[in-house]
Amino acid sequence: MDAQPLYDLAPVAWLLGMGVLLALGPLFWVWRRHVGEGAGRRLQALTVLTLFLTFDLTLFGAFTRLSDSGLGCPDWPGCYGNASPVGARHEIAMAQAAQPTGPVTHGKAWVEMVHRYLATSVGFLILVLAAATWVVRRRERMAPRGNHARALSAWWPAATLVWVCLQGAFGALTVTWRLYPAIVTLHLLGAMVLLALLCIQAVRYGQAAQSRMPVPLAPGLRALLWFTAGALALQIALGGWVSTNYAVLACTQFPTCQDSWWPPMNFSQGFEIWRELGTASHGAPIEFAALTAIHYVHRLMAYAVFALIGLLAWQLLRQAPALRAQAHWLIGLALLQLATGLGNVLLGWPLVAALLHTGGAAALAVVLTWTLCESRRAQATVPARRAAGLAAGKVVEP
Repeated sequence: MDAQPLYDLAPVAWLLGMGVLLALGPLFWVWRRHVGEGAGRRLQALTVLTLFLTFDLTLFGAFTRLSDSGLGCPDWPGCYGNASPVGARHEIAMAQAAQPTGPVTHGKAWVEMVHRYLATSVGFLILVLAAATWVVRRRERMAPRGNHARALSAWWPAATLVWVCLQGAFGALTVTWRLYPAIVTLHLLGAMVLLALLCIQAVRYGQAAQSRMPVPLAPGLRALLWFTAGALALQIALGGWVSTNYAVLACTQFPTCQDSWWPPMNFSQGFEIWRELGTASHGAPIEFAALTAIHYVHRLMAYAVFALIGLLAWQLLRQAPALRAQAHWLIGLALLQLATGLGNVLLGWPLVAALLHTGGAAALAVVLTWTLCESRRAQATVPARRAAGLAAGKVVEP
């Protein structure tokens, strides 16, 4: 009798192979487009391209979730132990025959597996970025500084590599734990952090290439920028909680909800974090009032975030003309979020509006990260420091 392996590694190998194959295209494009340029310039281009592809992956992940394809292949990393839905067509057909509108169909299986292939390709690109940065940094220690952008500290891409591995683990848990709302929401937040990490590196490379310094901002404006970023992070978490609990249609009116300004809500059950999808912690079906609480808290927070973004954009236009582009992006994306949020509520959660809403949130996270990297807290002027010193009973030298 032949010994059976403890674990079949074939799906893992096929998944990694498909990811590498898909990543070769962007790598070849960057190499061809920037042939003859410095290594730092090529790393900058690859970082920007990886950021773009990660944004696309985030949108495709939202499509996977919103099209109910998250369990299109109910195991991981393969599909019923196969490298693709082609090898699993018999198992998928049986599952689809048992539940024609269930989570497993041929179409949903392909959506889920394509998402995994794309995620693996992004992970491989980040691995290449980390390895290449370490090599370039080592060479730079032995060579004079050139005219092109130098590599950043290798710890940035290393941290990004660690983070994308954590994202992969959460992706696996999303499937194997059958769409636990807390896991799915953390997976979404992890995608936002990954976008921010790549954005930081892309901006730093651009600053080095153009010898550009961050724009000094008044302490109050810099604090407003950080506060708005924190509020957006909370709002994205609340939005993920709405989506993963399918609470969008708990309120189908605006500005009221269920013909009331304060509808019946069960906050304690709605914000029980560790529970299965559709159930409360004790196993009973989740109440509609809990779904209403989830939706309405997100809506109330949206008012505050919209006002904060508007205030921040206005102050940037007034006080920091060099950040005019970022201010315009913030205004446009805030209006997009308002329009798509209303569309989700009033039009019955159409797929296009839901995808644009997720994309707008991700774009806002990128733009706020961009703005933070392109600015810094301004140092106090000599008169201001002297006044502060006198107030504290100290003598400040000019």
